[in-house]
Amino acid sequence: MTRSDVLVEAGRLAAEGRRFALATVVRVERPASARAGDRAIVTADGAVAGWVGGACSEPIVVREALRALADGEPRLVRIGPDGTPGGEGIVCAVSECASEGTVEVLIEPQSPRPTLAVVGDSPAARTLATLAPHVGWHVTSEPVGADAVVVATMGRGDEDALARALASDAGYVGLVASAKRAGVVTQALRERGLGEDEVARVRSPVGLDLGPCSQEEIAVAVLAELVAWRHTRPLPEAAPDGARHLNVAVPGTFTIAEAVDPVCGMTVSLASAVTTVHEGVTYAFCCPGCRSRFEADPARYATVPS
Repeated sequence: MTRSDVLVEAGRLAAEGRRFALATVVRVERPASARAGDRAIVTADGAVAGWVGGACSEPIVVREALRALADGEPRLVRIGPDGTPGGEGIVCAVSECASEGTVEVLIEPQSPRPTLAVVGDSPAARTLATLAPHVGWHVTSEPVGADAVVVATMGRGDEDALARALASDAGYVGLVASAKRAGVVTQALRERGLGEDEVARVRSPVGLDLGPCSQEEIAVAVLAELVAWRHTRPLPEAAPDGARHLNVAVPGTFTIAEAVDPVCGMTVSLASAVTTVHEGVTYAFCCPGCRSRFEADPARYATVPS
């Protein structure tokens, strides 16, 4: 895949709403296999498309790309031999490569905009639908496939709209209504046969408590709550079963499954590591070379199962 192909693929993934990180080599100190301007895409499952270096650099890029997807922050990664100087805002990673070159890679996480379904034609609904795109939401009126749904029908079909919202996989379902009106609506949902777990998903009154306010101000209060919810919801990521690993928890996002290569000591992402099983324990490696060294003399590198 050429450099241009990588950009085309990045555009395709973005259009499909896929999460990925774009990694670009910005500086090289030879000897190194990468060149400035080389780039690759790392998807959320650890797959790589493109070129940012060989077996010594790629596992580090994958690890840092997944961390960037977890915290949403870009990072400049300097990959070099032990003792490579760091710098402010630079992530330094030790490479075990015999060439002892240095490569700097800019990693930029790309996440799809979450989808907000705004149901209703009230002033609050119209204002919310207008403001939400400015803080990164894709707005629709259809609950199916939405991450969050806000029902602002103001008594015109509240129960029907909420029933559709609760039938979706939305993680946030809010009803713009007073506490008294919300009680009437949720009771109507129970009478329709919805269980308590489903009814409990309804947030109402919805939005930050601003006291008496206008419809437009209600929309602002709801949007503020949505922003807070968006930045705190958990996004789980599974690790391969049986792998010996450590979990790096990133507050407000997901747990990244990582392992320490028992041969070279590099921390690698389990999503991209090569593995082998020894005496019922799965070990992860940065590259096939480390795995071969382990398999040739497992007693030297294997750890005692805990």
